[in-house]
Amino acid sequence: MASKSRSRTQGSDDNGGDATQAIRDSAQKIWLAGLGAFERAKTEGPRMFETLVEQGRNMGARAVGMADDALKNMREANYAGNRWDKLEQVFEERVSKSLSRLGVLTTREVEELSRQVRELNESVQNLMTGAAERAKQAATGGTGRKRGSTRKSSARKGTAKAATGGAKKRRASRASRAPRA
Repeated sequence: MASKSRSRTQGSDDNGGDATQAIRDSAQKIWLAGLGAFERAKTEGPRMFETLVEQGRNMGARAVGMADDALKNMREANYAGNRWDKLEQVFEERVSKSLSRLGVLTTREVEELSRQVRELNESVQNLMTGAAERAKQAATGGTGRKRGSTRKSSARKGTAKAATGGAKKRRASRASRAPRA
């Protein structure tokens, strides 16, 4: 029995040993690959660096060229925009002159006339209010009472009626004296 258990242990050691050996071999290869990469970078590094610098220069030149083109296009668009603005301004001036010759009022002139009309309306309102107040004061004699509300004034009214009545009688007598046709 002892021999059976011993053979099993040796077999498992062989299998385990194979796996361990495979891991060691793999680690050794990785280590050697790293050393090889380091040596290659060391020998080819300056050459690789110069290659990258040259590629960067080419890329930079292309980027500057593209930026110059974009700036040029922007300036051309701005120039064209300024020319359109000038053309629009000339057109507006000519239309304005033509409308002026025809007697068409500009917006500014219409606004000025509207302002003047408002001022005139306010002046008329002030004059009417002032005239109404003066008439009221004239009617009250400045005392706040109506004129003719005293007895004296009613006596005057009676005299005025009598005077008017006398004039009527005189006219009637003249008419009766005149020859009839």
